[in-house]
Amino acid sequence: MLKALITAASLAMAAGPAVAEVVSRTPDSFTLRYAVGAEIVPEDIPSSLADLPGWWDPSHTYTGSAANLSLDLAPGGCWCEKLADGTNFDHGRTLSVADDQIVFHAPFGPLRGKTTRADLVVSWPAANRGWTPTWTMTVEGPGVGAMAEGVDAVMGAGYQRWLTWLERGEAPSD
Repeated sequence: MLKALITAASLAMAAGPAVAEVVSRTPDSFTLRYAVGAEIVPEDIPSSLADLPGWWDPSHTYTGSAANLSLDLAPGGCWCEKLADGTNFDHGRTLSVADDQIVFHAPFGPLRGKTTRADLVVSWPAANRGWTPTWTMTVEGPGVGAMAEGVDAVMGAGYQRWLTWLERGEAPSD
């Protein structure tokens, strides 16, 4: 646990000052947002996002290996994990792809089966001196508001890992 916290903190410092917050919360919903200005090529965002084995934290997989993850960015495409028995576990689905954003239905981990909505929007609006890769996650369902901090911790660390991969093309250290 301590190693994971140290890694998340070092990634946060390395990637620059990210804006990460629980934007809103009710007993039955929450919205999370992660954003930071970055020196990136916006055209690299979809491919870097889809390269889950390069940046996803293997401790947040069922198999213990990010190499078993895949992401199809076509609408309806699967955010999947190949399990030991050869089946694909469906973590989420690509809902839409536009020039400046990708939307996923993403009831990851403990959210599965507890949500009526779990959307992750990855966008990259232009900023004053570059681009601002942004993740916004909106979750709705009975009682899910109590899960906001836990989901925020995991998604915030995931955002930092992806941003490091996007900016530097380097795998975050585990």
